[in-house]
Amino acid sequence: MAINKSHSVSLMGTPDDLGNEDCLFCRIVNNQTDTEILLSDDELVCFRDTKPGATHHYLVVSRTHINNCKTLQADRIPLVERMEEMGRRILKKNKVSDLNDVRMGFHVPPFSSVPHLHLHALAPATTMNSRSQLRYGPQSCWFIPVSPTVTCLLSSKFSSK
Repeated sequence: MAINKSHSVSLMGTPDDLGNEDCLFCRIVNNQTDTEILLSDDELVCFRDTKPGATHHYLVVSRTHINNCKTLQADRIPLVERMEEMGRRILKKNKVSDLNDVRMGFHVPPFSSVPHLHLHALAPATTMNSRSQLRYGPQSCWFIPVSPTVTCLLSSKFSSK
């Protein structure tokens, strides 16, 4: 895997859709914790990050256990797009007025604290402190925004033909 500041990253791998009883996010998805679910549907759940990197910091998690963004395949692009859509919905619901001042994306392993696919939705991005900028900002070499994630998945789809 190559990572640089222009988000040149390989996202190929094998999904682990079986889930894991030891996975914190699987337990949250299955209502086995006291985590407050803010939004949910048949495919996704959204809740607050316990260590917020911005005034608004939410996680959008797939109900299906997928290890991380590296295990995604091109057929999961619609899932990634729905995750981003739910991230935008929770920000709107919480009165974030400038949806251009957000960071949404994934941590790239080995820099992912929970091995379950989750999208970070943070706002306002311009007021994140230096530690949060390092973890989630545009110069972070281990955080990949949604658009480059989709581009990588499209590239892998085309290169497999």
